Amino acid sequence: MKHAVDTHVGKRIRYRRLVNGTTQQQLAEFVGIKFQQIQKYESGMNRVSASRLWDIANSLSVPVSFFFEGLEPDTPSQVNADDLPCDTLTDKEAANLLRFYYALPDQQRRRLFDLVRVLGKAA
Repeated sequence: MKHAVDTHVGKRIRYRRLVNGTTQQQLAEFVGIKFQQIQKYESGMNRVSASRLWDIANSLSVPVSFFFEGLEPDTPSQVNADDLPCDTLTDKEAANLLRFYYALPDQQRRRLFDLVRVLGKAA
């Protein structure tokens, strides 16, 4: 069984890596480990040490606290993978969409946002 905090931190690592457009290999090279270890961190299979989390945060340009955002104080210590809700922030397509959205100039981004809002109301 995985620890819920390790799973949460892993999801946040994956989310930030995807938003940055960083591959697992690139992150691993920056941190000085193999990409397979990044895979284990992202899945929550392996716990990330404090010093490694510090290196990952620096490489992804976020504070260490970023990886704990959204974690509730009453989070159970153990979780089954089947019990986890689908998380759109760890979905590669959603992360890429977000990255491309913020790459647009402000005026185009506002127009796209308005379009999506109108389409959402119509659905």
